[in-house]
Formats: sequence, C-alpha cells, structure tokens
Amino acid sequence: MSDKPHQNLAIIGHVDHGKSTLVGRLLFETGSVPEHVIEQHREEAEEKGKGGFEFAYVMDNLAEERERGVTIDIAHQEFDTDEYYFTIVDCPGHRDFVKNMITGASQADNAVLVVAADDGVAPQTREHVFLARTLGIGELIIAVNKMDVVDYSEDSYKEVKEQVGNLLKQVRFDADNATFVPISAFEGDNIAERSDNTSWYDGDILLEALNNLPAPQPPTDAPLRLPIQDVYTISGIGTVPVGRIETGTMSAGDNVSFQPSDVGGEVKTVEMHHEEVAQAGPGDNVGFNVRGVGKDDIRRGDVCGPADDPPKVAETFKAQVVVMQHPSVITAGYTPVFHAHTAQVACTIESIDQKLDPASGEVAEENPDFIKSGDAAIVTVRPQKPLSIEPSSEIPELGSFAVRDMGQTIAAGKVLEVNER
Repeated sequence: MSDKPHQNLAIIGHVDHGKSTLVGRLLFETGSVPEHVIEQHREEAEEKGKGGFEFAYVMDNLAEERERGVTIDIAHQEFDTDEYYFTIVDCPGHRDFVKNMITGASQADNAVLVVAADDGVAPQTREHVFLARTLGIGELIIAVNKMDVVDYSEDSYKEVKEQVGNLLKQVRFDADNATFVPISAFEGDNIAERSDNTSWYDGDILLEALNNLPAPQPPTDAPLRLPIQDVYTISGIGTVPVGRIETGTMSAGDNVSFQPSDVGGEVKTVEMHHEEVAQAGPGDNVGFNVRGVGKDDIRRGDVCGPADDPPKVAETFKAQVVVMQHPSVITAGYTPVFHAHTAQVACTIESIDQKLDPASGEVAEENPDFIKSGDAAIVTVRPQKPLSIEPSSEIPELGSFAVRDMGQTIAAGKVLEVNER
C-alpha cells in the first residue's frame, strides 16, 4: 500500500467512447503495467484482428470479454500519481451493466467522464452523469477522447465541451468547476505528457487534473459498516465472513452484530490478504472470524456493525429515485428487485409521494399517479424480506441502490430515511 492518500476513481461514459483504452493507458503511463505486458497484449490483439486494442486488453483480461470485445466485470486496478494512490473502478458502459456501475460508482470519490470527440454526448453519457450526481460523486473530470480521430480540431473539442456543459447544468453539477481535457487514449496525447497536437490547449493534462482532485475524507468517524459478500468455512478457523469495510474500523476483540440476521459475537481475528491484522479500516477487504457465529447464521447481504450501534433494518424506507428506463409506467404496488451494497431484495413501492423537477430538485407534483422514464421522485418502499440499509445522509456508502427488473436496471436512488422494524 502507498502512504499517499487514497482515491477511488470511476471511469464512466458511453460504450465505445474509449474507457478501457484510457484505463489501460493510465496504468501504462504511471508504470503500473510493464511494457512487456502491453507488448504481449498487442500481439494478441493483432492476432484476433483487433489491432489497437492493447490498452483495453490490459483491463479486459477475462478471455470471454476478449472474444466478445466488451468490458463486463468491474476490474479494480491501482496506479499512483504524485499526489494520490488511485484505485480505478472501471465502469462498463453497456446498459445491462448499469447495476455494476452503481455498486461501482457508489464506491468512487470522483470520476472521469469519457466523451468521444467524434460522437459527443450519447445516451449513456447522459445516464452516467445523472447517476454520478445521484450517487454523490464529488468532482468530474471530462476527458474529451479520440482527438486523433477529429485531427485534433479545437472546434470539435469546444463543441463537445459545450454539449457536456449543458448536460452538467441540467443535473446541477457544478459545470464551471468541471475540468475538460482533450486527449487521445489511443495515441497518448495529454495524458502523462502535454501534446504538440493540441497547441491551442493550455489547461491541465489528465494526470495533473487527477493530482488536483480534492482529497476525500475517510469515513472513519462513522460506525463500522461491513456488507457481507461471502461466507466461507475454513478448516482450523471456522466460519469466515468476507467483505469490504465501507465505514468505521474493525479490530480483534470488537463485539459485532450482523443485520438483518440478528446474530453477533466477539471478533476473534481479522485478516487482509491472508495476513492477520490488528485493525482494518474503510476500503479494506477483510475476512474475519466471530466467536459463536456459524456458517448458516449469516449470509451475503447481511451488514456487520458494532453490537452497540447495529446496522439499521428497514420496515420501510423513503428514497429519492431516478427512473432511467421503463417500458411503461411505475405505479404504487410495483415490486422490482433492489440491489443495495451486497443485498438483493424484492421491494414494493408502497407510495409515490412526490415527483421532482430533475433540473432543480424542487417538488413538481404531490402524490402523482405514476412515474416514467426520465422522472425523479420521492417514494416509500417496503422490502419483502429484511433488508439492512442506511440513510445516505448518515452513511452514504450504504445509502444508494439500483432497481432491476426484466434483466435491466430501471432506476437508481438513494435512501432519505429509514423506518426501522
């Protein structure tokens, strides 16, 4: 681990606008991927008739993805700049991967929005910016990519900049403070070194813009919240739940509670990367053993927290949602699946309380009959089985969710208040 402050960085934007290539290029330029690995990927890409994909290949190292030529999983990759130690949360652009983006982007502090200079704002550009705003991503760096395709034209760059600026204003992102950088991820322009091809541009290059991001405040003053990803049985130790600490810290000797399973006990050991540690904190992936808790007592989707300040379990909760796509309309009584942290629970929308104006956030209508694609609303939700979730104002890491139905993500949102059971 680096002694520099850590940032989680989401790379968002429309499919085919060059996100994977940019990520590969960033890893290469910061020395996180050695030259020979890139060479190997280059040969492989050429063999498959996809010359020029070598940087994207660095990210898409799953064979299936190479064959299909799409980015599926969220891959975590690390790189260092002068100021920060970054983990990239690579957020795939395909529509049915929006859920990944939500569970990914909700872990991100800041984001790079990739927009192709030859294509401009596309449907997913809009969707991802909307999500980033809903999920509380702080600063946006806009990388206007594929400048090589438009012959490094300043006019093309300005046109995209204006399009994106208007989009940011629509969702109330601070467009005046957003950083725009003309780049070519493929050629390497303005990423680690200033390019002669854009002599008309005098702003920060991409690595400088990343160095200038504000430092995130680590959520160590919040109580421990650790969503369980898996539960293992390991011989000689016993039951070992595994997950990523979102807030707070965990130490051996702590008394913890798992909700909604409602079991608990004393933490005996905490491990990171197969080594025992005295304490782990936000962002750490840990495995731990709790005295008296068996494999069948807890499951994926449970949240571990202190016994004296256990995770909330919702009878109902109020949430602000954004409907991204739905073939018809959403009315009270609709029961899709909510994906929150590691939990997936069917939830009924009991009432639609207010429809919001997405541009201003003001209330546009009280108790509307329905909401549809493009609408933002405040709704009351009743989980069909116990769900641990937190108000995003208190613990943002456990306060956002995606709503899925018919094999696609139809909405995203954040929790405003929890009515505990």
